[in-house]
Amino acid sequence: MTTCPRYLDAGEAALVVEFGMDVSPAFSEKVLSLDHALGALTVAGIRELVPTYRSLMIHYDPLVLGRAELIAIVDGIFEAGGERPVDPERLWTFPCCYDAALAEDLAAVAQELGLSQERIVELHGTATYRLAMYGFSPGFSYLSGLPAELAVSRRPSPRPPHPKNAIIIGGGLCAIATLPMPTGWWVIARTPEAMFAPERNPSFLAAVGDHIRFDAVDRSTFEALERRAMAGEVVARMERADP
Repeated sequence: MTTCPRYLDAGEAALVVEFGMDVSPAFSEKVLSLDHALGALTVAGIRELVPTYRSLMIHYDPLVLGRAELIAIVDGIFEAGGERPVDPERLWTFPCCYDAALAEDLAAVAQELGLSQERIVELHGTATYRLAMYGFSPGFSYLSGLPAELAVSRRPSPRPPHPKNAIIIGGGLCAIATLPMPTGWWVIARTPEAMFAPERNPSFLAAVGDHIRFDAVDRSTFEALERRAMAGEVVARMERADP
């Protein structure tokens, strides 16, 4: 684990500010804080900010902004106390169905962890998560905040493609997987909400740094909400908004 930050080059036009070597809420907080602070500045040459669990990638135009100058800007943010928590944030409640037909791996996870399926649903559904980063595929949402009791290892081999909007866990993490694909994670539920919809503005429903909760619904409610979501309606609730 590093004391950070470390500055790492990613090619000639990107700088990675790395805060640590593991998935830690403290590192994620620092990443999101720096992302927020840099985003609030008007810096010629910065093209894009890409937050992850433990680092922030800054894409920049080296013909406009030099590497040393960019590092000096970041250092200035740290010296000014830029690692403060970013508040207030938005809180989303996503409908979530744990029915056996949609939670295809729930029984297997229960066996792996030695817990009842009801206990897994209780633990997962009462936690508050944070959208730490997008990645892997459009809208694939990596969440922090999975209860330690649900820290199951990933599958020994990939399972067949899961359906869209699957809620998956593995390796101590939780994610919302928007597109069907094979995975080494475990499918424990589904949400009718689409985190990513290219025809929607904005295409990505929640912002990195937002908090997320899951509200358990039964199969018939899920199907009704899914029809509404497919018609373009946002069925997740934003319970608290930025002022």
